[in-house]
Amino acid sequence: MAIIPIDRLEAGMTLKSDVCDRSGRMLLPAGAELADKQLKIFRTWGVTEADILLGPDEDLAELSGENATLDPLVLAEAEQAVSRIFCLNDPQHPMIRELMSVCLKRRLHGR
Repeated sequence: MAIIPIDRLEAGMTLKSDVCDRSGRMLLPAGAELADKQLKIFRTWGVTEADILLGPDEDLAELSGENATLDPLVLAEAEQAVSRIFCLNDPQHPMIRELMSVCLKRRLHGR
């Protein structure tokens, strides 16, 4: 999961999962490459973040605005734990995705 806030998304990034508006309507499918036009549409429809594919030279902590560099093993364990908590929910639903993001951040920062 590389969920990046809207203000850190850039044209050329590739979506890892579908981007939906607040009501659950899909705006852009997984695998699509972002362009400036899509970023403007996301802002218009209230999208606050997107799950993107990370390239080999991209750092999740840097893209997501985190100051500390995260150990990939710790991140993977936290993602797996959060996924287990929400296993009966639709991870594409905007509210569930937001809850998963908050849980992941809290788990990583020990809150």
